[in-house]
Amino acid sequence: MMNAATSVREPYTPKEAVERLRHGDLGAWPVVGGLIAIAIVFGSLNEHFLSPENLTNLALQMAATGTISLGIIMVLLLGEIDLSAGSVSGLCAVIMAILSERLHWNPLLAILVALVAGALIGSLHGLMFTRLRMPSFVVTLAGLIGWQGLLLYLLGSGGIINLPFDGFVAKLSDTWLPSWAAWAVTAVLVAVYAASGLIGRRRRIAAELPVTAAWWLATKVGGLAVVLAGAVLVMSADRGVPLLLVIFGTLVVALDLVLRHTTFGRWMYAVGGNVEAARRAGISVTRIRVLAFVLSSVLAAFGGILSASRLSAVNQGSGGSDILLMAIAAAVIGGTSLFGGRGRTYAALLGILVIQSITNGMYLLSVDSSVRYMVTAAVLALAVAIDSLARRGSAT
Repeated sequence: MMNAATSVREPYTPKEAVERLRHGDLGAWPVVGGLIAIAIVFGSLNEHFLSPENLTNLALQMAATGTISLGIIMVLLLGEIDLSAGSVSGLCAVIMAILSERLHWNPLLAILVALVAGALIGSLHGLMFTRLRMPSFVVTLAGLIGWQGLLLYLLGSGGIINLPFDGFVAKLSDTWLPSWAAWAVTAVLVAVYAASGLIGRRRRIAAELPVTAAWWLATKVGGLAVVLAGAVLVMSADRGVPLLLVIFGTLVVALDLVLRHTTFGRWMYAVGGNVEAARRAGISVTRIRVLAFVLSSVLAAFGGILSASRLSAVNQGSGGSDILLMAIAAAVIGGTSLFGGRGRTYAALLGILVIQSITNGMYLLSVDSSVRYMVTAAVLALAVAIDSLARRGSAT
């Protein structure tokens, strides 16, 4: 039996990547190709689409739903689903608003309590799933309905709580990094990525395991540096890099490091890949599953707070509409497998970028919402089809 700790591999070499492509495992290339196609199509149809102002707005629009999508990925890695993420995001945002505006708590303390509420909700979902053996679909579907009802109850007849535009929460979405800070963050991200790759190589060499070529790692680090530098240059031509994007990017990088370089992360992939094998390897499957649901709800709560920051208010529609569907679609489109055991946190970034780009481009072209939904559905269906083909090719 393969040790569960070896279920997470380092990035593949170019030769191995070609072999994976031959078997139908396309990785993130379809998403990258899709983004290029979206940029070409909408950029040619509307000259404003690729303008610094619009791309900066696109970065702002990504953060809240992308953060919720990060939580969805935690559960999808186990082959489960969380349908309550949208309702949890709205409920926790309402809790934060009530504490900070009606009870006049310190905003930071109100945010902390809202995140704790998210953790408690996730714990409840996890325990219902693991102890009562209820399907995750049913548990979180009940949560979707129940937490939405609690949100409406807490808001009362008013139905809305406004947040002051000059308050701490609203300022999260109206803060822009100065040029020097944006370049400093870029340098830190590139350095962290490079250090992560080097540490991974040294650990694998010490364990006498195959490693990627040094030039391949250098190429990827250089590519990341070019992409980030380009993004900073574009957004600096408008208002600058938004703080919301930095927060979202930090979450993506931090969670990716946790999943790839910690025991907990390796156990997550192991449980998602083969529950029985993980259990026989001595992994506490119940604990991992509960923690996954806790992470999902906490990230949903934080995404709800970021959404409230953009709107400077919470209302009866908070966490509703198509937020949940877009968060799940972003995770799947970005490359997270619905069958468990495969996916990276960068899937949330890539997936939400695809969805928001399509949405943004269609708004600029004044395309009806019905067409936008159909296009998003087609992209989602294509992503799932690619995932299914990759799984079939891997099994073969």
